[in-house]
Amino acid sequence: MSSNRYVYGVVEKNDFEFDTETVGDADRVYTVTYRSLSAVVSDIDTTDPERTDEDSKTHDEVLRDVLERDDVDAVVPMQFGMAFKDNRSLKSVLRGARRAFRKALNEVDGHVELGVKLVAGEDDELPRDEIREDVGERLAAVAESETEDDLFSDRLVLNRSYLVATEDRETFAAEVGEIRDEYGELTVQFTGPWAPYNFVDIHVGAQR
Repeated sequence: MSSNRYVYGVVEKNDFEFDTETVGDADRVYTVTYRSLSAVVSDIDTTDPERTDEDSKTHDEVLRDVLERDDVDAVVPMQFGMAFKDNRSLKSVLRGARRAFRKALNEVDGHVELGVKLVAGEDDELPRDEIREDVGERLAAVAESETEDDLFSDRLVLNRSYLVATEDRETFAAEVGEIRDEYGELTVQFTGPWAPYNFVDIHVGAQR
């Protein structure tokens, strides 16, 4: 068995494991704990995993499974590809970044990330600024925080991520449903829940 550990994210001290598809060839996810923090990991044969769309999707799905657990209130997601040669190396990272992880966990405790995109047709002539202001205000009213728009396509009218309290997820989804009905000429893409990638900022300088 490989001693390498692939890391998906960090949670409050916890002890769980479950069978699932993982990045690499393992079939089990479990936790490695250092003091008050636990890293969510699986075994992997390399410390430099190749980035594939399939593995990137698996990384996200594992984090979503963790978020849905009743005994997990918050998860700080790690970027794809973080793997360490053994538990000792991993715990060294947890120790070195402990304050940053504690701060991030407190900030996203009881929250998830949701994504909303409004997409116009190629030839649609719409009052985009007016729509963006209306929709932005309505969604911000049921969210704790939001990102700036990432309008990488001319067809995007709004493209934001929202940090939403778990207890407000249904309210937020209902608001998105009303927006979809009201702006039938737009395609409304609603995704999540995701681990709060856009609302934590931890740079791990790992000695792998």
